[in-house]
Amino acid sequence: MLEILFQDEHLIAVNKPAGMLVHRSWLDRHETVFVMQTLRDQIGQHVFTVHRLDKPTSGVLLLALSSEVARLLSQQFELHQMNKVYHAVVRGYVMEDGTVDYALTEEQDKIADKFATQDKPAQPAVSHYRVLARKEMPVAIGKYETARYSLVELTPETGRKHQLRRHMTHLRHPIIGDTAHGDLKQNRGMAQHFDCPGLMLHASHMQLDHPISGEPLTITAPWDSRWQQLVTRFDWLGCASELERVEFPEQAGQDS
Repeated sequence: MLEILFQDEHLIAVNKPAGMLVHRSWLDRHETVFVMQTLRDQIGQHVFTVHRLDKPTSGVLLLALSSEVARLLSQQFELHQMNKVYHAVVRGYVMEDGTVDYALTEEQDKIADKFATQDKPAQPAVSHYRVLARKEMPVAIGKYETARYSLVELTPETGRKHQLRRHMTHLRHPIIGDTAHGDLKQNRGMAQHFDCPGLMLHASHMQLDHPISGEPLTITAPWDSRWQQLVTRFDWLGCASELERVEFPEQAGQDS
């Protein structure tokens, strides 16, 4: 059963578990469980995707209950009229809040994008980050005797593929569990020492105007048990309240 965060006659939002695909993909042909099919069976009606979250990313996933609402929601995404806030655990101490304004070239899949244009110019990409907590743990990972981590709040202003992961790596603070852009030693260390495998990136909040009523709507996805045990171990429990009092910027984008 998927955790339903919001539902009315027009749209539905769920807390997507980490490791679950949104829909069937030939790139993950061995997977048999998907959000769309699971949710369809759970509520007894068809659902329509309007944005995506990558398989390892957890958090708010919004779906429409009709093709017309899907079109209206997709327009909001395309025009960057939806605000999304993520939380992430990254390597090292992030010392201050800031903004990454760093253009990104399009990431392409070797098979799916075999015939796509290979020399596209880099596209503008902007992400904002805010430091919530830091922690140094007495475990040796790599060449250091201790391991340092930061809990950060991330707000993408644009929606490039893997934007938040790539921007945090650009800052030399890769997101823990990122196998494509991160620190493999730190990923293994987090799993080995803290029993916390997987990507530590969670889509915590989404703010939008309801596509039919026009009323403002804010949807929040609580951290799952993996996140809860880590913030407890790192003495970050007080940071959980950030999920309730997040302040949205005037404009933000999407990431996956």
